[in-house]
Amino acid sequence: MSLWGFASPWWFLLLLVLAALVAGYVWVQRRARKETLRFSNLELLDRVAPKRQGWFKHAPPALLGVAVLVLTIALAGPTSEQRIPRNRATVMLTVDVSLSMMAKDVEPSRLEAAKIAAKEFADKLTPGINLGLVSFAGTATVMTMPTTDRTSVKQAIDNLTLSEATATGDGINASMSAIDSFGKMVGGPEGAPPARIVLMADGGQTIPRDLDAPRGAYTKAGEAKKANIPITTISFGTRHGTLDIEGQPQPVDVDDEAMEEIAGLSGGEFHKAASAEQLRRVYATLGEQIGYEIKHTDASKPWLVLGTLTAIVAAALALLFGRRLP
Repeated sequence: MSLWGFASPWWFLLLLVLAALVAGYVWVQRRARKETLRFSNLELLDRVAPKRQGWFKHAPPALLGVAVLVLTIALAGPTSEQRIPRNRATVMLTVDVSLSMMAKDVEPSRLEAAKIAAKEFADKLTPGINLGLVSFAGTATVMTMPTTDRTSVKQAIDNLTLSEATATGDGINASMSAIDSFGKMVGGPEGAPPARIVLMADGGQTIPRDLDAPRGAYTKAGEAKKANIPITTISFGTRHGTLDIEGQPQPVDVDDEAMEEIAGLSGGEFHKAASAEQLRRVYATLGEQIGYEIKHTDASKPWLVLGTLTAIVAAALALLFGRRLP
């Protein structure tokens, strides 16, 4: 454990005092031995000197030194990491429902696989987190406002239907608006709860074509950054996805680069999922990251108990062997 694992590491300065006491004890023992050797009448010395106790006589002060060491660690405030379930946080699941989600490069189709994985994500997410749903194609729709009721969210996921075009920026904007409205309703003295957008899409933006346009995904990602709402993007699908349009196969490749850029501009993370199983793993990872936080909690009590018990044993041994406290 590094010094950063202690709340008050300056207490370790007491170890300098402990080192001085150990040095003093060694000096006193050596001085006493020299004084003993000066005693010329060894026969008389054997009569008046107490019986030697060997190393046992050093046990009480040694244990006392250990007790001081352990109690110093307790005073320094050791901490430990614990996974604490998050509460109040808001997550907007933002799902692409453009026609490209009909592609069957992911069985049974991109959309159906996405629905299954999204519902599993909802089930496993920490109960205290508010989860909402936004769908987007040519326009964006808030399917469910943030709520802890997972049943309503899963019903909304089942009702996702396909439509034409892809307005990724509108999907991000609708999610931010829902987060803002919900934050105003539930925000207390501590302010609005922390929020995040989980954006799952398979293709490039088509409305507008320019990602940097006012409605574009890059512009909205920058706005999310300013609002302190990171966007975790999931690029779902493969490079060889196709759709049959009037009997002709049309490629519907995923746009990993755009999705990665959206995540970077917003301060979020990018994930790639080329299969239903990979998508489940991504959602499982996000559930752990979003649902729990690592907090440093006080871990000094075991050290305090150990130090106190060691000091008691040291005192007991001193009374037993020397009939005096060390």
